[in-house]
Amino acid sequence: EHERVIAESIQAAAGRLLVMPGTGSNSTAEAIRLTKFAAKAGANAALVVGPYYNRPTQQGIYEHFKAIAESVDIPICVYNIPTRTGRNIEPETILRLAELPGIAMVKEATGSMDQASQILNATDLTVLSGDDSLTLPLLSIGGRGVISVVGNIVPADMKALLDAFDAGDLATARRLHHKLFALCRDLLGLGSNPIPIKAAMAMLGRDTGDVRLPLVPLEPPLAAKLRQVLSAYGLRPQPVPA
Repeated sequence: EHERVIAESIQAAAGRLLVMPGTGSNSTAEAIRLTKFAAKAGANAALVVGPYYNRPTQQGIYEHFKAIAESVDIPICVYNIPTRTGRNIEPETILRLAELPGIAMVKEATGSMDQASQILNATDLTVLSGDDSLTLPLLSIGGRGVISVVGNIVPADMKALLDAFDAGDLATARRLHHKLFALCRDLLGLGSNPIPIKAAMAMLGRDTGDVRLPLVPLEPPLAAKLRQVLSAYGLRPQPVPA
């Protein structure tokens, strides 16, 4: 299933945009298998989340990413999200990983600007925001972009924020940050990602299917709140089916 999604996404992109599928696992062997598959299928890079649940040591995390990076020729983006994995990839470990040719990026989702600063201060890694609401702060210290949640429904606004910052138009970047912040707060506060964003996409006519267990769809009162959130932003959710 995972392989089919990767292959069909690359095929649909047809070279018109870069594709970086998620190929992480808490099994190093499985992560290598998926990353090799993605590389062979034509992926431009691979997003590899830190090993979850088994809580390896920092040396174990280093060896995990080293083995993956050495198994393929495409760049690896280290995805650090300790709230989901149970283990922070410490800055010192990322600095060591940065010395490996295959490690090119970090998706920074620790919420710590200090950690991001440490990485940006000491490496040439491309640091991408993993939290929509922290994109502008991260840009201000040297980050280069965002792997966005709300960008699924308002891509033009997120791109406009990045473009404004790159152009030195900080007033516009700040305005868009605060506009998007309200959407991030009110949308993501309704449930664990990706429950609310998938519901929002369905309401806006871009149905990507239901979430799978153990995730469950938004309950009707929360779905009603989500419609209000989307309308307040200026979007037009479709009417509730009769």
